[in-house]
Amino acid sequence: MKSFKSLMTVGISSIIFLAACGNDAAEDESAENGGSESYSEEMEYTITGIEPGAGITESAHNTLEAYDNLEGWELQESSTAGMMAELQDAIENEDPIVVTGWTPHHKFIQYDLKMLDDPKAEMGEVESVHTLTRLGLEEDMPNAYQLLDNFNWEIEDLEQVMFDAEESDFETAAASWLEDNQDKVDEWTEGVEEVDGKEIELASMPWESEKAAAAVIEQVFIDLGYDIAVTEVDPAILFESIASGSADATISPWLPSTQGHLYEDYEGEFVDLGENLVGAQNGLVVPEYMDIDSIEDLEPKE
Repeated sequence: MKSFKSLMTVGISSIIFLAACGNDAAEDESAENGGSESYSEEMEYTITGIEPGAGITESAHNTLEAYDNLEGWELQESSTAGMMAELQDAIENEDPIVVTGWTPHHKFIQYDLKMLDDPKAEMGEVESVHTLTRLGLEEDMPNAYQLLDNFNWEIEDLEQVMFDAEESDFETAAASWLEDNQDKVDEWTEGVEEVDGKEIELASMPWESEKAAAAVIEQVFIDLGYDIAVTEVDPAILFESIASGSADATISPWLPSTQGHLYEDYEGEFVDLGENLVGAQNGLVVPEYMDIDSIEDLEPKE
């Protein structure tokens, strides 16, 4: 009898052990799949977007068409503020979410995010922001031209100004960043002489990243003695104003894709001083806690 009880104990233990192994195997398989199927279902196969008519909105629609694994998915068009509110709510609850996003943007300072790999490049390639001047600026204002030629910074710099501006304004945020990054300012102003009230006009665009960048370079020009005006216009008007000479310079165009068609239209009618920021990009963005890395990791709707 004692022997029989021992055998029964061993048998029950074996069953429990095998059941546990089965559960572990299922969990391992789920981990290997990245949880992508449950993510997709939990998000109801929906990408949270911004305003209808925005370039990134059009790209997101093209992405839904291009990827077979996004069959059955929908783009929820909203607004930038609406997208940010949905993103904040999801992160606070550690829920899965995919949003249309771009960098530079303060959300990458505010939250721990990543941009999904886009093998088909439907959301656009990595871009650079360029500095353009009107023809003849180098001869008319050599010091201003030198400053613009020297101007160069990182994505993280611009995003920090944008993030700080959320709690104040672009001018205050720019002043704070300049105070904390005097070494970079010294590089920009190396070889640049001060002036006494020389007028210069910069063209910019009415978006947060451009507002932040313009606020920074505007303050540097003011500190050098320039009387500077920054005018916000649509991209088409920006290129026309530089080409016609009604504006002196801009530090705003995204190339080669976003404003590439305008660049081609006016090429030869302005001076391209090259990149002032590298790594601008549109894409589909998720929180870091989501165990996926590519658009192709998402699952089609059954």
